[in-house]
Amino acid sequence: MRRMTSGLFAIVLAVAVSGLAAGSAAAQQRAWVQIEAQRTLTDAQESARGYAAAGIDDVNGFLLGSGWYGIALGPYTEGEARSVRRTLRARGLIPADSYLVDGSRFGQRYWPAGVTGAAAAPENAPQAEPAAPDPIAIPDETVAEARAAERRLTRADKRELQEMLQWAGHYTGPIDGLFGGGTRRAMAAWQEANNHEVTGVMTTGQRAELLAAYNAILDGLDMATVRDETAGIEMTMPTGVVAFEGYEPPFARYDATGDLDAQVLLISQPGDRTRMFGLYEIMQTLEIVPREGPRERTAQGFTIEGIGEEIHSFTSVSLDDGRIKGFTLVWPAGDADRRARVLDEMRASFARTDGVLDPAIAPPDDDQAIDLVSGLQVRRPLRDRSGFYVNEGGDVLTTTEAVEGCGSITLAKAHEARPVHRDDALGLAVLRPEDALAPPQVADFNVGVPRLQADVAVAGFPYGGVLATPALTFGTLADIRGLEGEDTVKRLSLAAEEGDAGGPVFDDGGAVLGMLLPRRPENGRVLPPDVSFSVHADQIVASLDAAGVPVQTTDVEASMSPAALTQMAADVAVLVSCWEN
Repeated sequence: MRRMTSGLFAIVLAVAVSGLAAGSAAAQQRAWVQIEAQRTLTDAQESARGYAAAGIDDVNGFLLGSGWYGIALGPYTEGEARSVRRTLRARGLIPADSYLVDGSRFGQRYWPAGVTGAAAAPENAPQAEPAAPDPIAIPDETVAEARAAERRLTRADKRELQEMLQWAGHYTGPIDGLFGGGTRRAMAAWQEANNHEVTGVMTTGQRAELLAAYNAILDGLDMATVRDETAGIEMTMPTGVVAFEGYEPPFARYDATGDLDAQVLLISQPGDRTRMFGLYEIMQTLEIVPREGPRERTAQGFTIEGIGEEIHSFTSVSLDDGRIKGFTLVWPAGDADRRARVLDEMRASFARTDGVLDPAIAPPDDDQAIDLVSGLQVRRPLRDRSGFYVNEGGDVLTTTEAVEGCGSITLAKAHEARPVHRDDALGLAVLRPEDALAPPQVADFNVGVPRLQADVAVAGFPYGGVLATPALTFGTLADIRGLEGEDTVKRLSLAAEEGDAGGPVFDDGGAVLGMLLPRRPENGRVLPPDVSFSVHADQIVASLDAAGVPVQTTDVEASMSPAALTQMAADVAVLVSCWEN
């Protein structure tokens, strides 16, 4: 039988949360011998079956709350319970650290199979009074008795105690299950902080008190095991704040039911490593996965932690036998202690069962949208603009408006970039990728004087990131100066969209004549839709030269077909996205 906590912890789980009280129970008060607590229903049923098979009478199983399943013997009078415990312990049939509880914290019965009700008394037994009975107290222990009880703890039990002392702020050492000087000092510090005699050896009652405080943070969350047969996943989750919403492959969605904005996704789909890697990329485009936070991907799985101003999410996925399974926990930011405890419970209890979510379980409907993935909102940037590669190092030229007020900037929504040059007078900015990036083609700037009424074309992203490749908008060069004679800009007869700003302006031979500027009112007047402006190529080259940004120039006059120009534009232009964080 596998015990997730020691018998000591299993027993005090029920006793501690109901409160410790001095004094003896009434002679006829119902009492139980609690012998175990398990984290999953499957393990608890297996253990209960094992005790019953060993010839032990009166084996019962009850929900304990917070996702635990208790195994207890009874009910008895207190005297009978003590006698049963003493006899079975002496014979080695139950854990040596089993204890008496009053059953007040027992919930729904799950064992024996087919018996329902919470802590139901045997037929013809006296009915309990409506008022809850006084709890049975854990007796005080001497230091010698506390040491003897401590010796019965397993290595795993000791690690859990260290974790709780760490949570309480008294232990900073390794979680190794070895009670050295650091653990003793932590116990003493906890005893002093909680008005107990300082001995450095915690009694059973003190461990119960610490456990009660440790679990109190989960009150109201109703941590319970959920077995989703369709997804093929069993896991403890906060059923008090989330409930099943529906299937949106590869997700089984458990959405918030109240004021706490939490969400749990069970992830289940057939696939191989390539498909799992694709899921890794897709998850990072969702609003529920903020951009900040560590990511790790291996051949067998991945984890993604998203840390934002409003939410903090964690995703864990693994690949086994052609099945991709995992989960995502979404929790409000600023509630770190509860989030960490809930996540620990979920990670420890996650188990694969038979089956995998059928991709066809949710047929397409009218609610589909390009910015939704399996019903979840894809993260949206503050703005999308255009840019283009200006050298082999991957530097990108765009407008200052494109990068204004950005928490982060991406190129093609995949590569992080940062501003390395800004010229507010011309309205241009240069972005440099954080990682090495080899562009398929870079711009050749034509610094000569172009011919009026010559054909031009702007390569840009008029619809933001909706289209994967840039679109060409054709027009003509209306003037080599601005409306008031400015010699730094050209006026174009071309109907550009907001997302085109920052894109390259090509002549009919594919050389870059300039960069398209955002549309703004001129002296308070709104211009016609076919009036646009671009920065002169020679002004761009001078500004970038002064900043040490290498560029290429050409004085060759050429001509190419619209199809060839479109292909070249797709290699030179790039989507620039401004993100809040």
